[in-house]
Amino acid sequence: MDLPLRGIIPPVVTPLADLNTLDHPGLEKLIEYLIEGGVHGLFMLGTTGEATSLSLSLRKELLKETSELVRNRIPVLVGITDTSFTGSLELAEYSASLGLDGVVIAPPYYLPITQEEMRDYLENLAPRLPLPFLMYDMPSCTKMHMSLDTIRKAKELGAIGIKDSSGDMSYLFSLINEFRGSTDFSIITGTELFIPETILQGGHGAVAGGANLFPRLFVDFYNASVNRDLDEIARLREVVMLINDSIYNIGKNNSKIIKGIKCALSVMDICNDYVAFPIRRHNSAERKKIEQSVENLRLIIG
Repeated sequence: MDLPLRGIIPPVVTPLADLNTLDHPGLEKLIEYLIEGGVHGLFMLGTTGEATSLSLSLRKELLKETSELVRNRIPVLVGITDTSFTGSLELAEYSASLGLDGVVIAPPYYLPITQEEMRDYLENLAPRLPLPFLMYDMPSCTKMHMSLDTIRKAKELGAIGIKDSSGDMSYLFSLINEFRGSTDFSIITGTELFIPETILQGGHGAVAGGANLFPRLFVDFYNASVNRDLDEIARLREVVMLINDSIYNIGKNNSKIIKGIKCALSVMDICNDYVAFPIRRHNSAERKKIEQSVENLRLIIG
């Protein structure tokens, strides 16, 4: 895995047949679709992958099958965040045994912790990790917005970068400025609409959920940003905004992004739209709206 990590790295959905069964044909279709779309890596077991809703055995099954399907063609990163310290280590060690490339760490969820406690957690976890690790700032799910001091500490302990899903552009820019001189530390946005700003300011890429649906679109959006092609950036941003306004905004629940992506993938005949409890899939009326949105987007993207 070359550093700094760059490009479009989809947070891959976990195709499910039912509560505790993978949609095996769907996973194979999805991975091939993403690789053919030119993505630069895969992020398994992230928020979009519903990691916190899956059993440990199912997560391991997903990783094993992913390793066999990818066959080292692109880097695979694995979200190992768990409420249990030893649970995170177990998944990291299993990922290493499969020959995967890195792990991703967010603050342990459920119990609120302080910045000092997070730094102490990293001091104990990082030396035990068998793979390179990327930090993951996801305050909406973890109750913690990691400070620059915490990220500095993570880098001292060996972190290779951070995925910023805070949605806070000023924080994103502060990360880019803080680590601008570090050639082995990546600043990766989790906010799709921030891709041009991230790259133009000196960041490195994006973990973009929409790349599950239209990988080539997001690779082109990234490339236009790298090339500073402002006209192409403006054109592609309109399409990305349309995805945000349609696929991601059907229904009222906070889960509508995950449900929307899975439903759209089902409409596209790539994988099942089953969503793990407590989230449930879109109803028939909502699915019809997704079908119309997918058809419209396909006509626009070509």
